[in-house]
Amino acid sequence: MPETPLELLKRVFGYDRFRGEQAAIIEHLIAGRDALVLMPTGGGKSLCYQIPALLREGTGVVISPLIALMQDQVESLRQLGVRAARLDSSLAAREALDTERALAAGALDLLYVSPERFLTERFLERIDTIPLALFAIDEAHCVSQWGHDFRPEYRQLDLLHRRWPKVPRIALTATADAPTRAEIAERLALGEARWFVSSFDRPNLRYRVVQKGDARHQLLDFLAAHAGQSGIVYCLSRRKVEETADFLCEQGISALPYHAGMSPEARATNQRRFLREDGIVMCATIAFGMGIDKPDVRFVAHIDLPKSIEGYYQETGRAGRDGDPAEAWMCWGFGDVATLIGMIADREAGEERKRLERRKLDALLGFAETTRCRRQVLLAGFGETYPNPCGNCDNCLEPPQTWDGTEAARMALSCVYRTGQRFGVGHLIDVLRGSANERIARFGHDRLSTYGIGAQFDANTWRGVFRQLVAAGLIDVDAQGHGGLRLSEDARPLLRGETTLHLRRDLRPSRRRSDSVRADARTGREIELSPRAQPRYEALRELRTELAREQNVPPYMIFSNATLRDIAEEDPSELDELATVSGIGKHKLERYGEAVLEALALVR
Repeated sequence: MPETPLELLKRVFGYDRFRGEQAAIIEHLIAGRDALVLMPTGGGKSLCYQIPALLREGTGVVISPLIALMQDQVESLRQLGVRAARLDSSLAAREALDTERALAAGALDLLYVSPERFLTERFLERIDTIPLALFAIDEAHCVSQWGHDFRPEYRQLDLLHRRWPKVPRIALTATADAPTRAEIAERLALGEARWFVSSFDRPNLRYRVVQKGDARHQLLDFLAAHAGQSGIVYCLSRRKVEETADFLCEQGISALPYHAGMSPEARATNQRRFLREDGIVMCATIAFGMGIDKPDVRFVAHIDLPKSIEGYYQETGRAGRDGDPAEAWMCWGFGDVATLIGMIADREAGEERKRLERRKLDALLGFAETTRCRRQVLLAGFGETYPNPCGNCDNCLEPPQTWDGTEAARMALSCVYRTGQRFGVGHLIDVLRGSANERIARFGHDRLSTYGIGAQFDANTWRGVFRQLVAAGLIDVDAQGHGGLRLSEDARPLLRGETTLHLRRDLRPSRRRSDSVRADARTGREIELSPRAQPRYEALRELRTELAREQNVPPYMIFSNATLRDIAEEDPSELDELATVSGIGKHKLERYGEAVLEALALVR
């Protein structure tokens, strides 16, 4: 009798049940039908094609955009006893040839291949000669020319339908708003495919946004609550990546840089350390992280504003893939907005593309400045309604104070207008507060009606007013005018007294570490072990580290933290007992079972 998907799940992967719509997707694909799957990071997308590939005749071909992603997936599958391999530009000629021979011999269950390699005529002709179980197109949002990870080769993958019409296809992504989903279906000829759309919610992630003051020391305050944990700090520029990594190292934190300006060897070395060692903080541009399957990343910090809601969601999604509590922290200020708008303006792109990128940035500003539950606002960006406040974001945990900023906003707008709509926020604040300096005198701004009318507010309050006016779309930043501000059409009703405006009250950014900051930054529920299980857990971690070092793979590929915790709590003394633990499949039981039991026996 053929093995069922659930039986294979237990035998190979060591799990007793499927999550969400995994079972329905797997049955759909096994039946030979196409699917478009939208599932959050850590939701178990890979199983949706791995299990059908193992149950259907032939080899499953997975098209994946990044080498790091393929390496991780292949190593993980080999740990489970699955015959998996990859083909990409990083392989030596002999290794690539061995993989091609194994493919031709029917000795592979799953082959991961880059889109560039897949589209070569040599590869297409080779797979014409073998049975194919399915095609999986991972990171399918890369097909969208409007997306943040566009890969032109993905546009050519519609040939799958034309060339192999009877081979089922599954396109998967964790990052796609409604227009991108429609474009995926169109570009990949998935018009007849069934859509499986899961919730985009990551309930274990806590979202926090703070206003930028001294960003470096604000980052230190945040990291104080995550000592010894692995995490990622995203910066907008390569120079800032280097400076931030150096600064954290000076503070005794194990930090490494990662950006496209480094040599491939240096990037690979730093990425390898991040995957294999505990407690590394990776300071990176968005060039890092796509396809990184490290499950125990406990935080993602942005010390500059990301470019879009989609980018923010994908980058923060690299935290907490194991389902344990994790934190997404963002520190941003007015200068970030001006920088990003300038970058959009300077891009070699059509006006339609630039307008789209501005709309995406505006949506992110709305998220950053909202006084509502952040999870509700974030998920709304993907067309999902989250019914109640989440209780796991800063706005839910510490509801922000608001104030009637109508008059202050009118002062600010009037000052922008009367100074000629060409000055930056620093100069405008000086005018409003009645500062006496050479620049104000030179332009005659000390003779304006708005000079000194806002002296009752300090500079920090005015920065918050201007930042929120930009986020609300009442003020535009003139990228061609070096960050000068000008009024938008939407400002007119407020200036004429037809509307009012409530603003978020900014708290003065902290500059020093404190116990209160450390307490505030703790995330979600704590994963606690019983006193008796704790020494067993530590012994198992040491064993896992030793096994991983021997094989030159990341520790999480041996066992996940969740599996180690379950073993430590259950304290099995026989292989049959160990086999019942979630995450222990047949191959891992045979390979590591005796070593696990020996480690447990030593601490009894």
